Amino acid sequence: MVTILAALSAITYGFADFTGGLATRRSSVSAVVAWSQAVGIIVALAAIPLLGRSTITWQSWLWGAAAGLSGAAGLGFLYQGLATGLAAVVSPAAAVAGTVLPVVFGYLLGERPEPLIWAGVFLAFPAILLLSMERGDGRGEALKSLRTGLIAGLGFGGFFILLSQTSRDSGLWPLLAARTASVPALLLVTMLRRKPLGLLKGSRTAALGAGIMDMGANVFYLLAARSGMLIVAAVVTSLYPAPTVLLQRIVFKEKVGPARFFGLILALAGIALISVGSR
Repeated sequence: MVTILAALSAITYGFADFTGGLATRRSSVSAVVAWSQAVGIIVALAAIPLLGRSTITWQSWLWGAAAGLSGAAGLGFLYQGLATGLAAVVSPAAAVAGTVLPVVFGYLLGERPEPLIWAGVFLAFPAILLLSMERGDGRGEALKSLRTGLIAGLGFGGFFILLSQTSRDSGLWPLLAARTASVPALLLVTMLRRKPLGLLKGSRTAALGAGIMDMGANVFYLLAARSGMLIVAAVVTSLYPAPTVLLQRIVFKEKVGPARFFGLILALAGIALISVGSR
């Protein structure tokens, strides 16, 4: 079950990233991120009753809030790196770092996956790296971009870990806590950087859709982390660049280079091994 839920999370994250990318073609990245995150609050409130009765404790609320701040910090460093550094270095560094951290944490907690699951995990790492690669000229700024990408990845990995520490009885309340912490932080940073907060015509629907799907992906991930090992939930969820690549190919006819094509193959093979090993 953990593999299915994590795969649904990856697919939904991939759709959210693609839709968010459409919105940023007309509006600023800061505005799209801020508004899509705010929409997540409404989605979380609507989804909470769907899981039945739940009891939120201060511990779970604080874990959720910390996860939201960690994820927001990861986003901030990622977009800063993409804006000022080399995307070809920042994106894969963030993706891999965001996966390694939960794997190490899960192992330290005592998780011991079956050999087939480990084989799938080790296939997933190069898959994530290849899927996240962007075109770049490869000149200068490499070390700075690498550092920024790794810091962003630590933020994403922290989100996965912190959210997994919430109580099963807390339902989806930790996701609401995450948003109520991240949205004010993102709005504050946006205002301090004097970036526009308004969404331009033609981007509002896409930004709204990105926010809905992003929260949906969070729900799937939280359920995955509670139904099985953190190692499996985090690794499979981190394959979210795969659906984004496929959507770009289908909608915009973007060419899928050899590296990304090989990444797709490795991702499918990794998920297959993890699925078989989880039975």
